[in-house]
Amino acid sequence: DVQLVESGGGSVQAGGSLKLSCTSSGYDITTCEKGWFRQAPGKEREGVAAIYTGGGNTYYADSVKGRFTISRDNARNTVYLQMNSLKPEDTAMYYCAADHSPYGSSAYVSFGPGCEYNLWGQGTQVTVS
Repeated sequence: DVQLVESGGGSVQAGGSLKLSCTSSGYDITTCEKGWFRQAPGKEREGVAAIYTGGGNTYYADSVKGRFTISRDNARNTVYLQMNSLKPEDTAMYYCAADHSPYGSSAYVSFGPGCEYNLWGQGTQVTVS
């Protein structure tokens, strides 16, 4: 059973930092583009950051540019999201996602140039007060 598993969420005061991790069981997540999304109560899911497999290029939503950093450790099969200078409006459930995964659904969500995501983790809650 292929899964993406997020961790690292929690509660933090405004201005603080958190680092989210995403790893996979049964799936090499280094072979596709990866992204982080978030969904706040009553709002639609939105893309936050993406990282590409080729040159490791990254892409960010305007709302998090300069504050969030996406990275990956291929040896650990893990993708990270370092979040600094957190604001209350960053409060949301954060999801890791894989682009064009053969293990994902037939429904795709676009974020970043050329990326369409269809495999999702269960999410990790981030609360900023």
